[in-house]
Amino acid sequence: MADNGIDSVLRDRVALITGASGGIGQEIARRLAESGTDLLLTYGGHADEAEQVADQARKLGRRAEVMQADFADPDAPARVVATAVERLGGVDVLVPAAGVAVQTSWEDVDGPLWDETMTVNVRAPFFLAQQTLPRMIERRFGRILLFSSVAAFTGGVIGPHYAAAKAALHGLVHNLSANVAGSGVTVNAIAPALIAGTRMLPLRPDEPVPARIPAGRLGTTEEVADLSLAMLRNGYLTNKVIGLDGGAYPD
Repeated sequence: MADNGIDSVLRDRVALITGASGGIGQEIARRLAESGTDLLLTYGGHADEAEQVADQARKLGRRAEVMQADFADPDAPARVVATAVERLGGVDVLVPAAGVAVQTSWEDVDGPLWDETMTVNVRAPFFLAQQTLPRMIERRFGRILLFSSVAAFTGGVIGPHYAAAKAALHGLVHNLSANVAGSGVTVNAIAPALIAGTRMLPLRPDEPVPARIPAGRLGTTEEVADLSLAMLRNGYLTNKVIGLDGGAYPD
């Protein structure tokens, strides 16, 4: 690991990454471990993937804990943060990457689907942030990186429930960041478009990349992680939602 000012920002911090068995969560966790960050990783139903990343982090000399968490359960955020405090001493970097995306038409969205989408994609990130922010403020260091979607700008293809949930995260970014910026805490979001290597990709394997993406290809989890780490290292970047979409939506 290079001994430089960039890596020292994240070295010996503790990061909580939800959805760490997914492609994006896994790659961000790897990069953070390489930057000297200890990890608490949560997974929904794919324990092996999260454990693999944790093992890689331990080989780098980092502490890494893994736990199952279903963020459709409203009590999950409190349990996860309590575990981070008990096992690792708290949270300095919060990356709620867990999400749910059930593709359907607006006519077929029912109450349970709407509620689950909002609970997992909006409620859980907010209450994770609410419970980790006091320590960040006290220590005058914190990073919160939420995961929105290009659907928050365009409506997307998954459905109105998903687009609305992702757009709600933008409101969280704007409100929380304004209240904590003076305490050394940043709050930002990334809004990806179609990213290969994730379970939430709404394309069939043989389906061509839509013409609305000028780059003409899918994004990669490595590219998402590149941007994520740059944002997490930067203490002056806050209150931003940055699109990562191959040019599909002009910011």
